[in-house]
Amino acid sequence: MCRGLFVGCAVLAISCVAHASDYHASDYHASDYKVPRMAEGVPDLQGNWTNVTATPMERNSKLGMRRTYTEAEVAAIRKAALDRVAADAAPADPNEEQKAGALPPVGNYNLFWTERGDDALEINGEYRTSMIIDPPNGRFPPFKAEAMARRMAARSGRPKSADGPEGRSLGERCILSFGSSAGPPMLPTMYNSTYQIVQSPGLVIFHVEMVHDARIVRIGGVHPPKAIKKWMGDSIGHWEGDTLVVETTNFRPEQSFRGTSENAVITERLTRASADKIVYSFTVNDPETFTAPFTGELAFNSYPGNIYEYACHEGNYGLPGILAGARHEEALAAKSAALK
Repeated sequence: MCRGLFVGCAVLAISCVAHASDYHASDYHASDYKVPRMAEGVPDLQGNWTNVTATPMERNSKLGMRRTYTEAEVAAIRKAALDRVAADAAPADPNEEQKAGALPPVGNYNLFWTERGDDALEINGEYRTSMIIDPPNGRFPPFKAEAMARRMAARSGRPKSADGPEGRSLGERCILSFGSSAGPPMLPTMYNSTYQIVQSPGLVIFHVEMVHDARIVRIGGVHPPKAIKKWMGDSIGHWEGDTLVVETTNFRPEQSFRGTSENAVITERLTRASADKIVYSFTVNDPETFTAPFTGELAFNSYPGNIYEYACHEGNYGLPGILAGARHEEALAAKSAALK
């Protein structure tokens, strides 16, 4: 279930800011690289990949329009990542007082199982300051006023987290992976950010290690009626030269990325740039929620290991323990009220 560390090293090159729509698949290919192909002639994207990175989704506002890190900044990111791993692996003092809100919150425990990324995101010689590349400030566009009102109404009507299993997250309930690991968009999370891509004529499958989510992309398909909602949405794809373009819609209302509505359209592009890298971009278009579309970009780097069993299962001890604890607190409160 845990992935090992892997540290990359490359030379920084500073490049000008470009919008996501400006790139072409050939921009990411080494001059002498030949894209491997399936028997039917389309690019072969198969293999095991990881998208773990130390680069954040949104750019630090202090960096303004700076799309790339300097070489010194990249070195500092690597050192901080390695120092964090060393600190996590160091023996803990079982008598040390734990700080409120700290991770881990209790006991002699370290974070050897996490995959927080130990290098900045590198694409085409650039070390990126954010996954988001459009808007050029590297930040999410604002919510629409009606979207904010919708979010507040949904939260007020949502069951409390301990009222029943429906109040817990989809990840806790083993319905989907935590965060947006399976996507779309497919993004790194705290751990298990590993993917297997499998192709056959007319199909591409993204198999995600976390919870073993499997998203099936039908090449040349058409979306079903909007009333048919699916976990991870409905994904159809086509090839534009050497780039796989995937359009996903028909999301279930329980699944959302940064507040997106069930009518969002998410478009992904995957281009094999070298033997060990796929450049992955995603564009979120949701006029019901955001004032403008936004685009992010990631590197899927080849991973030499295997995809392991996540072993997520409903009905484990955590969920009934949380609910039983809440019922016990309610019973104590009721008893206390009756004695007054």
